[in-house]
Amino acid sequence: MQTATRSTRMMHPWVAQASETIRFGLAYGPRSDWRECRDLVQEAEDLGFDSYWTMDHPTSGMDCWTLLSALAVTTSTIRLGVAVSCVLYRHPMLLARLAADVDRLSRGRLILGLGIGNHEKEFTKLGIPFLPVRERQQALEETLQIVEGLWSNTPFTYTGKYFQVQEASLRPGPVQQPHVPVLVAGGGEQVTLRQVAQFADVASFGADKWAGSAPDPADIVRKYGVLRQHCETLGRDYDAILRTYSGVPVVVAETRARLQARLAVIPAHIRQNYAASTVAGTPDEVCSYYQTLVNAGVRYFIVGLFGNDRETARLLARWVMPHLTASQARKEEYRLEAQTIMAKLLQA
Repeated sequence: MQTATRSTRMMHPWVAQASETIRFGLAYGPRSDWRECRDLVQEAEDLGFDSYWTMDHPTSGMDCWTLLSALAVTTSTIRLGVAVSCVLYRHPMLLARLAADVDRLSRGRLILGLGIGNHEKEFTKLGIPFLPVRERQQALEETLQIVEGLWSNTPFTYTGKYFQVQEASLRPGPVQQPHVPVLVAGGGEQVTLRQVAQFADVASFGADKWAGSAPDPADIVRKYGVLRQHCETLGRDYDAILRTYSGVPVVVAETRARLQARLAVIPAHIRQNYAASTVAGTPDEVCSYYQTLVNAGVRYFIVGLFGNDRETARLLARWVMPHLTASQARKEEYRLEAQTIMAKLLQA
């Protein structure tokens, strides 16, 4: 792993908006039926969700970059991202090309989510060696640098252990300025959060082991403390990194009876595999859950749906999101009021 250097990465305008309100993105949904997925994302856009995220599992469901390309020309304002694209599934040159195309097709709405992959069986199906974690982390670090280098206006050369490019450039590149926001997934405190501080704009982890092992607010607070330390070491503004948290599956229903009926539809193996990251409750219960995470420092939630769950999306938009936004606005009002009182006391 390379030695960390000082970061000069500028804050992305989309990240800067995090100081204004708590935001939600919707993830997954019906990935095998294009029309259902399109309709879900268009409704999410109308409901006020900030983003839509698909997954990168080409052996099950539509390819993520094909799906995002189609959504880029059938939506208008919602941001589009991958949670997350495995860096070992495509050479960085191809990844940079696909990402730039989606950014251009969407008129600057892409979020490039990257990770090391964790599905060994899928690697086998794709004929790709499933490398040890440290080696996959190194491949991620090389990819982060190569993709950004290819998007520059000058020929770029990089010689890494896993990827190399010689005097390469990629035109036309993405349209976003100062750069396409990059999300790095995972909560590893020694390597992954350092990579976030050095190369990314978004930190994203969740409760499950494969998502970063942060099931409790205390885990979240600890990891954010580590991220802050990495930022200080690298000369990076901690608040220039958007702090997101993912949950899957998220199920919201107006009554407990309706909730139990909705949960019963989810296959047992999915409920078991995702037990740690499941968020299920009535609107009031889910509001309380998310408010606890906001208090721990989370600014953005990525909500993973099971199937074409319009009911959860609508309840989140109509009840949960407005509640958290209002709570955050009240906190800001109290903070400004306290500052005014303190200023008057100092003047007296």
